[in-house]
Amino acid sequence: MTINPDSFFLVAGPCVIESEALLMNIAETMVDITSSLGIDYYFKASYDKANRTSINGFRGPGIDRGLELLSAVKREFGVKILTDVHQESDIACVAEVADVIQIPAFLCRQTSLIEAAAKTDCVVNIKKGQFLSPEDMQYAVSKVKPHSKQACWVTERGSCFGYRNLVVDMRSLAIMKATTGSQVVFDATHSVQQPGANAGSTGGQREYVPLLARSAVAAGVDGLFFETHPTPEHAKSDAANTLPLSMMRSLLAQLNELHQMIQRQALVTGEV
Repeated sequence: MTINPDSFFLVAGPCVIESEALLMNIAETMVDITSSLGIDYYFKASYDKANRTSINGFRGPGIDRGLELLSAVKREFGVKILTDVHQESDIACVAEVADVIQIPAFLCRQTSLIEAAAKTDCVVNIKKGQFLSPEDMQYAVSKVKPHSKQACWVTERGSCFGYRNLVVDMRSLAIMKATTGSQVVFDATHSVQQPGANAGSTGGQREYVPLLARSAVAAGVDGLFFETHPTPEHAKSDAANTLPLSMMRSLLAQLNELHQMIQRQALVTGEV
């Protein structure tokens, strides 16, 4: 595979680990798509969804089985792995498997958690809390830099707009780039969530994911983040905002073409 150095990188996979077969299916499909487009790809999935709306929400297989399955995906397809941590005690084990450790949005101010992740050899991806200004992400990043030689990413995933609704201010992508000095990722699927809107589970408006992703590419984002599933309506987490796996090839081809067009125009105008 030849990666286009001028392309955005991609983080994509199911919200939560449901089964080995599901992981292998999604990983195989995504590796095929990204290889053909020259996109640098990171497979993502959570072993424990510790922040579910309801006590009845599916959390995943747990850390032991979850990391075993993520390791299997890594061996089978040679992909880089991103997964999220909710407690410091998980980090040492996760760092043996993951290439990127993700700090969830609700935990983006948890100093000890961020510092522990930064002390590994992994890239740290900090999701911007739905309650946080883009300018304030510089303080989260400052907790990583003294401890890590690896990159730190910051991810936009929407801001609270009243109850059970999120909006995205595309200016935040440029603001975070300027104030943190980090690579900026746009999480297109979580940004259309409607938290708690489905009577104890999260709702969403997946029909707006392509629109927001195109906007982020036009704004110059470094990376894109999607959750995808062969049958989103049967997904055990974030079903309402997860994209069908069958949609990913055409969407990524469109986004890749848009990105290349913007890059060409920037070269002409001297903006890069």
